[in-house]
Amino acid sequence: MSTLPRIAKSKAKPLVSEDELPSFLKSSSESEEEEEEWEPKSKVASKRRLPKKPESKPKKAASPRSTVIRKRTRKTAVKEEPNVSLPIAADEDSKDGLKLLQPKEDGDPKPKTRPKKPKMPQGTKINVSQGKMNNLDSDEIPSTSTPLMENEVKQEKYEDFTFDEPPLKRIKSTTCPQGKPVKHPGSTKHQEELEMNWDIVQVLSERTNIEPWVCANIICLFRDENTIPFIARYRKELVNNLEADALREVQQTLEELRTVAKKTHATIQKIKKEGKLSGGLLAALLNCKTLDELDHVSAPYKTGSKGTKAQRAKQLGLEPAAISLIENPVELSLFSYIKPNVKGLTTIQEVETGIQHILADMFAKDKDTLDFIRTLCQQRYICIQSALAKVSSKNVNEKDVNKFQLYQNFSCNIKNIQHHQILAINRGENLKILTVKVNVPDGVKNEFCRWCVNERWRPKRYAKPELMKILHNSVEDSYKRLIYPLLCREFRSKLTSDAEKESIMMFGRNLRQLLLTSPVRGRTLMGVDPGYKHGCKLAIISPTSQILHTDVVYLHSGQGFREAEKIRRLLAHYNCSTVVIGNGTACRETEAYFADLIMKKYFAPLDVVYCIVSEAGASIYSVSPEASKEMPDLDPNLRSAVSIARRVQDPLAELVKIEPKHIGVGMYQHDVSQTLLKATLDSVVEECVSFVGVDINICSEILLRHIAGLNANRAKNIIEWREKNGPFISREQLKEVKGLGPKSFQQCAGFIRFNQEYIRTFCSNQQTELAAEGHALMAKADVQVTSEKRGKKKSKPAANIAVWPNPLDQTCIHPESYDIAKRFLTLIGGNPNAIGKPDMQQKVNAVIQKEGIEGAAKILNTTVHTLQIIIDGLTQPEGFDIRTDFDKPDFKRSIVCLEDLSIGTVLTGKVENATLFGVFVDIGVVY
Repeated sequence: MSTLPRIAKSKAKPLVSEDELPSFLKSSSESEEEEEEWEPKSKVASKRRLPKKPESKPKKAASPRSTVIRKRTRKTAVKEEPNVSLPIAADEDSKDGLKLLQPKEDGDPKPKTRPKKPKMPQGTKINVSQGKMNNLDSDEIPSTSTPLMENEVKQEKYEDFTFDEPPLKRIKSTTCPQGKPVKHPGSTKHQEELEMNWDIVQVLSERTNIEPWVCANIICLFRDENTIPFIARYRKELVNNLEADALREVQQTLEELRTVAKKTHATIQKIKKEGKLSGGLLAALLNCKTLDELDHVSAPYKTGSKGTKAQRAKQLGLEPAAISLIENPVELSLFSYIKPNVKGLTTIQEVETGIQHILADMFAKDKDTLDFIRTLCQQRYICIQSALAKVSSKNVNEKDVNKFQLYQNFSCNIKNIQHHQILAINRGENLKILTVKVNVPDGVKNEFCRWCVNERWRPKRYAKPELMKILHNSVEDSYKRLIYPLLCREFRSKLTSDAEKESIMMFGRNLRQLLLTSPVRGRTLMGVDPGYKHGCKLAIISPTSQILHTDVVYLHSGQGFREAEKIRRLLAHYNCSTVVIGNGTACRETEAYFADLIMKKYFAPLDVVYCIVSEAGASIYSVSPEASKEMPDLDPNLRSAVSIARRVQDPLAELVKIEPKHIGVGMYQHDVSQTLLKATLDSVVEECVSFVGVDINICSEILLRHIAGLNANRAKNIIEWREKNGPFISREQLKEVKGLGPKSFQQCAGFIRFNQEYIRTFCSNQQTELAAEGHALMAKADVQVTSEKRGKKKSKPAANIAVWPNPLDQTCIHPESYDIAKRFLTLIGGNPNAIGKPDMQQKVNAVIQKEGIEGAAKILNTTVHTLQIIIDGLTQPEGFDIRTDFDKPDFKRSIVCLEDLSIGTVLTGKVENATLFGVFVDIGVVY
């Protein structure tokens, strides 16, 4: 990213200004009386989905030239690739309030002037009848990866709303030779559908620790329904090279903020209908940034609420007395408020109590007061304590109690406590085994009370001792009944939220490592699902994952010698030398059985090896509808053996069939938000499948669903198109699939692969057959047909003849960058048919060494990120797989016992699971 956006200022409707409000209404804190202890929630609200924008279709009717240009101006401006990356800004003219702004030139004296009438770039044609522009790139996909020509079309309605700001300064760096505009982060704003009193870009930047201009771009990219894999690979310049995990974190935080805004406005409408909405309450609600703050402010106005003690005192008319105690205590006479016939005002003590409740509520809602106590807590030692519940021994199993032995007398500073400790404490509390308390030292209370009485809430004039006593009691009551419970809830809510997010992120990282395990190609494998009573299930699969044979053997019931002969015959018949054993029940016994036969060279002349693989989720998959559809004639018990073998042959293709949470590589996965967990794991699966890529002509429907931009219906339509029309020849043919529009094509095209050798063979055979049929038909008809008439009567098979393979389709280069790739090939003197060959690598290296990647990008008028993707796509060998350098299965021929170990022995272990408190490694030692 090389520019900082100039954002349009939102024209929000003016609300009640804070200067006109009482100080206690400028904040948001808990006003409910005697709040219950905080309890961790097992579920959270579901994520709010982004609204989809209707895609406008071009009109077919002819229209004047100027009209066509005006309609296509904004779209073309977004499509072309600028010399530097384009920032995101709000614009009232655009439909969704956003557009990509071009950076101003240095020293522009008139930042608010409109540009001249847009001109069309050279070499661009306008089809007036269709209303579309045709060029070398995709004419439907907005892009930031295509070159910006000198005569590029500029936005017709361009306005610069950066009032009272100096021109941008440009600072050159090695990563941005063109110079990066520098602006104050505070000028980056973004207009949301639901307006709040805070800027969503600034809050998002503070919570994720990412620059505001990057956050503004990410918001726009997500609003335009871009997927995380697409952004992470093809929009790096807009997100400052963020990884997928960081983008996922920003997306989750953005959804949380939008959920707060949505619930806030729903609450405002509800209170407004009841006629209880005041200016101060409206401002307090619009200031809320979290759901806890919103619940705190809106609690007294919930349906069925009996009202707080302060509200009941106000109904008795004691609010003027409370305000007078602070503003003008000299003129306050408490006896004038005594009314013997009114309950709550019969004695002077009841009047004092009512005033005390009103003052306590004022203190608990005052922003300055809450800021002071929060700052004070950050400077002091605040600890969280857990102890064994008194009733746990009666109602809970003793084994469950022993699991929480570490936390039966536990205390830790909230700044140092680990995430897994928080999750463990919460689980114990939910099971009623532990009681949890946040301990705030008494020194905090004493200093807070002194500050309130002597500074913040000190009476403006002299107050009598009895009035000062009421003030002291009000401060203590506010702290004990309202502020302290609020602090405890805030501390625990923040700790739990952070722990859940870290647990989910850890699950995602483990899942990614498992999915990206290096596949074992070109081997015939025997999968073994171990078992005792019901035997071990066997399945032999070919190098192309076809099921060759299935069987059941009973290795642990006294028939091991007889079954060994059957296994030897099967291995010899199918020339199989690799055995894959599931790590379930009877795994170690089955491993010892095969290791003993291998050591005795029972399977000679085959050199048999074996490995252990996780079978988590195999049983669930074996009875799933997908397994029944894929293997309809196979017993469910044997399907698990097939799944175990395929997990070694192609882990990604097999594991995507299983719901991620059943794979079992997480930590406290049942204690976190299941909605957030599912969304994160599905996103990780989509990321892995997309980055690896799929061959569109051989991949399964299940695998295709997880490509960025596709879903179950689109994947089904692609398979149906393939079965009806034959294999896909180029990426452009994806546009012919039903339900796959321009946006879906943009998101998925870069992750689709084509086997060029297979495509060339298919096209050659098809051309020969169709040519023979054409000659026969022409001879039979004995009619000479002109080329124009043939064009009018072109059939679908004839249309396929015109589609020829594109060598770039086998690479990771996006179709929107094909024109740049062709110009780069011209620059280096390369041939598209030599992609992935050593000669191409040499030519690329020669140009990069001479010009440098920044210089080459400047020559091509593109960005370094886009050029790097092009270089990778041209130099990677055909069939390149990013999983090649990842972990591989550990094949063994024997087992290791404790007696075999000695000082200096080196063992190879496999990481089974990684958690926040340690790593589980299987080193294969039997004890």
